[in-house]
Amino acid sequence: MSRMRRRLWMVWAVLLVLIAVVFLLDSGEGGDGDPHGREMADDRRLLPAPIDELGAVEVAFEGNLHRFERDSTGLWFYHGVHAAADPEHGHATDPALAERIDKALIGFGRTRIERRIPLAEGAQKFGVTTPQMIVLVYLQGQLQPLAQYAVGDQAPDSFSRYVLRMGGSEIVTIANFHIDNLKDLIQAASAAGEAFVPPQAGS
Repeated sequence: MSRMRRRLWMVWAVLLVLIAVVFLLDSGEGGDGDPHGREMADDRRLLPAPIDELGAVEVAFEGNLHRFERDSTGLWFYHGVHAAADPEHGHATDPALAERIDKALIGFGRTRIERRIPLAEGAQKFGVTTPQMIVLVYLQGQLQPLAQYAVGDQAPDSFSRYVLRMGGSEIVTIANFHIDNLKDLIQAASAAGEAFVPPQAGS
């Protein structure tokens, strides 16, 4: 009986150690996310919220405003700006385009800040006072943007891009390919939007 008791105590000891390890892992110590896969807050990231909390992203580029928005099921769709508000205006989601938008915006949501430059050093020389692109991000269900970004010039190394969060006190650099990816998404979404034929009601 004493031998069985010792085995039982050993089993309980091992179990308690495993529970402690699982608790530490679930608490996020040393990790990059929570148990549901959502990334934890990180001040090195450009966006102030995870992409799965955003309901819309607008990109002003070359005189046009491109809006990517989630539908009621959470799928992304694309539309530009309408000349006038139309309460009857609807959108049919293109599944292939929705997947393309999702992948692109997930990538943009992971954008990391490389360098921080005090705004006092002069915004004009970084191109953010006459931005080539403006990006606005919205939380789901919100009409006012959570954050707005002025995208300036390429850095001399051509691998980075200067960005100013409007209202902020510093200019940051990010990897330039994130901006190139947004341009590619706009081109693909514009082309797909022209080619996509919405399914007819009842079909």
